[in-house]
Amino acid sequence: MSLWKTTRHEIDLSRPRVMGIVNVTPDSFSDGGRFADAASALRHCEQLLKDGADILDIGGESTRPGSPAVPLTDELARVLPVVRGAVALGAPVSVDTSKPEVMAAVLGLGADIVNDVWALRRPGAVEVVAGHPACGVCLMHMHRDPQTMQAAPMAGDAVPQVLLFLEQAAQALQARGVQRSRIVLDPGIGFGKTVAQNFALLARQDELLAAGYPLLVGWSRKSSIGAAVQGDAPVPPPEARVAGSVAAALIAVQRGARIVRVHDVRETVQALAVWKQVEETTKIIAASA
Repeated sequence: MSLWKTTRHEIDLSRPRVMGIVNVTPDSFSDGGRFADAASALRHCEQLLKDGADILDIGGESTRPGSPAVPLTDELARVLPVVRGAVALGAPVSVDTSKPEVMAAVLGLGADIVNDVWALRRPGAVEVVAGHPACGVCLMHMHRDPQTMQAAPMAGDAVPQVLLFLEQAAQALQARGVQRSRIVLDPGIGFGKTVAQNFALLARQDELLAAGYPLLVGWSRKSSIGAAVQGDAPVPPPEARVAGSVAAALIAVQRGARIVRVHDVRETVQALAVWKQVEETTKIIAASA
């Protein structure tokens, strides 16, 4: 049984887990502004848990392509009241941030996981995580930065490049004393990659699993989903990519991902319940053959 060790929880990854997205930002690509104040964000947290989310992921800075950097004071003002309330709900709380000051503040409030699109590359970030006795961490691959990543995407075969980056980031963190059981990896779908590269990361996800760490993936409402489903029509807006997002999450789980980060928790949980039923039925049939 694989366990993801975090501040307050040891998350059992023997079954796939659903991480519900809580954007406390006015400019998120998908739901910017809907949950920008603490009260509405906490109501959203409660609804995601009712819908079946296993983990809440709270973010106060948009990382959509071209998004501007958010000042530290603004991110703290957005995130801290929501984290304080979310921790009281009892479920594992992840915070999507790359600023070490924010990491330290939310961990001080009892947050369980640091989810960093920069993979702790910003000065001081490794020290915060390595200095904490138990927090979980998700290291993500990103090419360049949010302002420039889609203006000049990666070149060549993304899969080995992403794998090497993530392996090195995880090994560096372990060298600082962080237990392997605290670390999960994220290939960073959409972060400086072409549509073809994103789908290669899904089609060849088994190669990423060779690193030996649990994999977290975030396909939810990404532009690659829109590109895949548009056909001859215009690319659908993010809120019209739900079915495609659920399909991608399900495929990712079938190919070994242990955590899927999603906006549409209820729909994803239902899809995974059907998949689980088929898996269990298949085992029963095989055992009785």
